[in-house]
Amino acid sequence: MRIGTIEAGGTKFVCGVGDESGNIHHHVSFPTRTPIETMQDVLKFFDNKNLDALGVGCFGPIEVNPAHPDFGLLTTTPKLSWRNFNILKSLQAHFECPIYLDTDVNAAALSEALWGAAKGLDSCVYITVGTGIGGGMLVEGKLVHGLLHPEIGHMFVRRHADDPFEGTCPHHKDCLEGLAAGPAIASRWGKEGKDLQNEELVWRIEAYYLAQAVSNLILSLSPKKVILGGGVMSQARLFTYIRENVTDLLHGYIDKPETAQGIDHYIVSPGLGNLAGLKGGLALAAVAASAIR
Repeated sequence: MRIGTIEAGGTKFVCGVGDESGNIHHHVSFPTRTPIETMQDVLKFFDNKNLDALGVGCFGPIEVNPAHPDFGLLTTTPKLSWRNFNILKSLQAHFECPIYLDTDVNAAALSEALWGAAKGLDSCVYITVGTGIGGGMLVEGKLVHGLLHPEIGHMFVRRHADDPFEGTCPHHKDCLEGLAAGPAIASRWGKEGKDLQNEELVWRIEAYYLAQAVSNLILSLSPKKVILGGGVMSQARLFTYIRENVTDLLHGYIDKPETAQGIDHYIVSPGLGNLAGLKGGLALAAVAASAIR
């Protein structure tokens, strides 16, 4: 199969062409502008590519129920120019091939289960920590949807004793994203995370919040692998601090080797690196095509 893939992010779009084995043959990246401008860039890249299918992992919140009349509609996204824009219908107007759409993080979770850090497992959680915080979930081999889709970036967490910061989330102030996403770090400390690499307290506080999210997901979904990606997670010491905090929070209650001596191999970085999201589109199309056959 010749599969087109789109990682539609709030900061940038990445478009590529690959196959059902997870190979990316070529790809491009461009900034996310207005819907009209961005979709022009998308169509230009895919012109004359002769696709058999197109997989799209999109930022949200977005309607992901194929039976809903607004399937593909972006709703309360902070990207105001994208509110009430239906990305699926926009693509369907230009492509004759089948199009498969889910959240960007669900798509990344699926690609990690097929070809990455969770390969061979029917359960995993993928969390990205960057401009925002999002999470995709695979449970018993199926991506998790529901009333809408998981929005773990907006779960509520306990405050760190040394953190008076009010939070940056326009909806909730001090939810996980409001306290731990990249803009929260910059607003709290007055510097970007890349300029705070040697500031111990910065990353202790960051790990405190992220570990609560991970622990909550372990307790509620019981994933077989927890994968943490995104720009903020490039601060390598975070993994050590998060694992330490998760161990303390679980306090032996989950009596499994993975959460004890094997935690270094349980809470991990993406096996596909920064291609997890882009390969997610391939995964969506590959799995759908397999189910159809």
